[in-house]
Amino acid sequence: MDAAPGDVEQLLRRLPSVERLLDGEGFRALQARFGRRQLLAATRSALAELREAVREERVDGRSLEVALAGMEDSVETKLVRATAPSLVSLINATGIIVHTNLGRAPLSASAIAAVARIAGSYSNLEYDLEKGGRGRREQHAVRLLELLFPGHDALVVNNNAAAVLLTLNTFAASREVLLSRGELVEIGGSFRVPDILERSGARLREVGTTNKTRIEDYQAALGPATALILRVHPSNFRIIGFTERASTEELVALGKAHGVPVFEDFGSGNLLSLAPYGLPNEPTVETSLAAGVDLVTFSGDKLLGGPQAGILVGRPERVKACRENPLARALRVDKLTYAALEATLRAFVQGEATKEIPVLRMLSAPVSEVQSRCRRLARSLETVAGLELSLLDGFSKVGGGAAPEDEIPTCLISVRAGSLSAQAILDRLRAHRPPVIARIAEDRVLLDLRTVLPEEEILLASALTALMAG
Repeated sequence: MDAAPGDVEQLLRRLPSVERLLDGEGFRALQARFGRRQLLAATRSALAELREAVREERVDGRSLEVALAGMEDSVETKLVRATAPSLVSLINATGIIVHTNLGRAPLSASAIAAVARIAGSYSNLEYDLEKGGRGRREQHAVRLLELLFPGHDALVVNNNAAAVLLTLNTFAASREVLLSRGELVEIGGSFRVPDILERSGARLREVGTTNKTRIEDYQAALGPATALILRVHPSNFRIIGFTERASTEELVALGKAHGVPVFEDFGSGNLLSLAPYGLPNEPTVETSLAAGVDLVTFSGDKLLGGPQAGILVGRPERVKACRENPLARALRVDKLTYAALEATLRAFVQGEATKEIPVLRMLSAPVSEVQSRCRRLARSLETVAGLELSLLDGFSKVGGGAAPEDEIPTCLISVRAGSLSAQAILDRLRAHRPPVIARIAEDRVLLDLRTVLPEEEILLASALTALMAG
């Protein structure tokens, strides 16, 4: 729209003041809902956008009149969007079981119930009901960890990076930590092992080479300044080809001979062997402790299937030293984390983990079960005009920070929707409520029901139906 300078000035003069708008009945109702401060900011923003449109000659007199008539709706839309929750639940149809970007492990039903029960009331978080006085908050999870790992003590902090930081600071501040060059890795979110070492106050002593580190390399690096031998479990990374790595048993024997504790950052925290599910037989936390490692740390929200937490398990005197470090208080977790973690650990203690915990159910589900679910969903949508669903063989992934390259056979649903491109389908699914996160391969949108919870299937069907509703 081309307008003379005088026309632009005339249109600008037609814009009402903020005060005049706020005096309107509809705006007074908005103020009652959202408060004056929020309303004022949203109104100023809407007027500024309209003023810019006039100056850029994107509106004329008629369209300005329409915009002013809809100003109340425009401001209300801004307010609703500004105050809407930014953290929302969604449907993970990517086939990546432990998906870091999508919140990692979904909680079990019992963990969700435990959180809800504790969140709405007072609790004995730090109260000893038997003695009637102050108690220790970690008692709620530690007793179950002691059942899982007899003879060991445990401590819970807010994530595995915190557990690593606390351990290094406790035992190696101003002293050396031996670590293989092949384990100087960066893990998701720019988490670098050398950076954590530096922040802990410890000094890094690199051992061996990137692809080969023998026990003799550790032996040669040992000295009076050595405080700790650190092993980073390769659940987060892989070095393949011409490689060699000292065994855990060799490191433990070396540490004992020189009075140096051995600490393993276990990362994924798998408590069960993955071999029955067709995955490589990775060591478990139990096998590491049985080998004599002094301290093991791992995540609560990966293969454990619980809330975000960092768990330290090890020799009682080592854990006690970490617990008494003032840093432990800064890294502690809240009552909701303990509630969810306790419910999750109870499933392992009772031998019900593969039945109760979603990530383990997903890992253990046979491909025939996923195929049946895919066929059922596809049949339920056969009458949706223009929607074409076909079944393909494919692979699911365990996911980041657990076993990132390991794959499980699965069944995929390929989605075609009229003339929509694959990217347009993906965008519409993501914009749906709840959002559906899928993937594209060979210009096809693929859905993997292995990572879709059974109760979400009806919501996924609604999202697919909506593709053809515009």
